[in-house]
This record gives sequence, structure tokens and C-alpha cells, in this order.
Amino acid sequence: MSDLLVKEAKNIIEKTGKSSKHFDKICEIEPCRKIELKIFSVEETWSVTKKKTIQRKRARNPEKKAKPKTDTPVHPWRACPYGEHQVITHSRHNPPSKAHPEGSISTVHWHCARNPSGKDQLYPDEIRRVASQYFQGLKNKPCSLTLGFSNGARYDAQIAGWTQYWNDVLKPSDPLDPNFVKALIATESGFDPDVLADKKNQNSARGLMQITNSTREILGDDGGEIKDHCIATTRSDLNDPDVNICAGVRWLFHKRGLLSSKIGRQATWLETVHHYKGTSKTTKNRENEIITLLSGSERSVKIGKA
Repeated sequence: MSDLLVKEAKNIIEKTGKSSKHFDKICEIEPCRKIELKIFSVEETWSVTKKKTIQRKRARNPEKKAKPKTDTPVHPWRACPYGEHQVITHSRHNPPSKAHPEGSISTVHWHCARNPSGKDQLYPDEIRRVASQYFQGLKNKPCSLTLGFSNGARYDAQIAGWTQYWNDVLKPSDPLDPNFVKALIATESGFDPDVLADKKNQNSARGLMQITNSTREILGDDGGEIKDHCIATTRSDLNDPDVNICAGVRWLFHKRGLLSSKIGRQATWLETVHHYKGTSKTTKNRENEIITLLSGSERSVKIGKA
């Protein structure tokens, strides 16, 4: 992927009149490192009877996996156990009472709150905390090319971080390459976090990875098609690059599952990118747009929707 993006970037630079030699001098690109998946084992202590019960249940339903221990975070970057989310310190307005006829203000201190469903749920406050605390020192960043955009390398840390996070949590057999995410953002939004697909429709696709309001609702519904590892956000939260990329990468994984079920085999990540963009239902020009960026074609890249 890194070589393909480098080639495309050079194509863009040559079209703008800058020499390829000048580019080689000012930008050294290292091959993107493979993502080292961390396998987090959970020690479980079961009685002999309980073990046999679980084995019988799994024999009847082999695809059903045991739930993580409730005292273990789903990922080392997370602050709370599985099934809980962090609540940051904030002020709370209390209604009027006999002691305080005009109401009062109290302080709610940081704590872990239980999710109603007991499943994993990410909220914007924790998304921002994880990004600020862990992403700057990551080594598996996408190639640092700007691809001809003023903000082209601005979100590399978030791309690397959320790609690694969801690779670790969802454990695909072939990890998602952060360069796919960067290329997808380039063609979806041109690295503009405030872009709205239809300015007259606030529910239309918005932000770096162009997430619609209906997609946001699906991602937040742990009783729906996502099942687990959901993301609860408001519509305006999607303009935050951290939240948008976190949600977008999670949606990309989900789209891969849907496409794999449809075609009867494991979909490749390139096929998944097409599915994410809806290229099977839109014009050929839009399909060529993503192929151009990912394959290093000589054709120019158009940004936005065809």
C-alpha cells in the first residue's frame, strides 16, 4: 500500500508542476510496518460443572463465544471493565428540594458506569482520552504523504490509533492497513472534518469518513445489527476527527462482515472499501475514483461524490 500511495502522490505532484526529485529529497517514506496484533488472553476460572455446561452449549452453537470477564477492559487503552464506560468529572444541576428550593449544583466525580445492555460501548469522552493519551507515539502510522491536500498528514496519528485499536479488539485474520483508511478519507472528505455531503440535510454524511446519521444510529444500537463494541455519539460528535475516525473504522469492519456474508467468502479490504463507499450502487466514475487512489493509476483523482 505504501508504494501505491507514494506513486499516486508523485503523480499529483507532477500534475501541479513540482518535480519528483524535489519530492524525493524532502520526503522520505519508509515501508509501512505490519501491524503487530496483540492477543490479550483472559484467565478464566470455572468449576468443572460450568466448563461442561459451556462445552455443551458451544457444541450446539459453535459460533457463540464466551463473554469477556466483566472485570477486564476490552483493550489496555480502555479505563473501565467490559460492559462499563467512563464518566468524566462534571457538574450536575439538581432539581429544587426542601433544602434547596432554587435547586443546587453538585460535582459528579470520574467513575465507571454500567452500560444498560452489559455490552461494550464507547462514548466520545473516552474516545478523546484514548486518542490523546496513546496515539502520538504509535509506530504503525500510514505513510506521511499529504496526497495533495493541506491536511493530508494531519490525522495520521488518529488513523493509526483507531486502526490498531479495532484490529486488536476485533482480531481479523488479515489486519486492516491504515493506508486503506487514509486513502478512504482522502476520497470521502479530502481530509476536511467539517464537510457535510448535503448542506440542506443535517442527517447526510459528515466528517472525515462521511458517516450518515443512520449509520451513527446503527453504531450506537447494541441491540441491533452491530451486537457488540458499539459507539454512542451525537450527530455533532461526528465533526470531531477522533470520534469520526473511530466510528468510521468500526463501520468499515462491519461493512466487511456484511459483504462477506453476501458474497459467501471473506471479502478483501479493497472490496470492503468499495462497499463502504457504495460503489456497487453509484456511478462508474466514483468507483474509478477509489481505484485510482489505491492502485496508483496515472489518472487524476477526483475528490467527493460523483
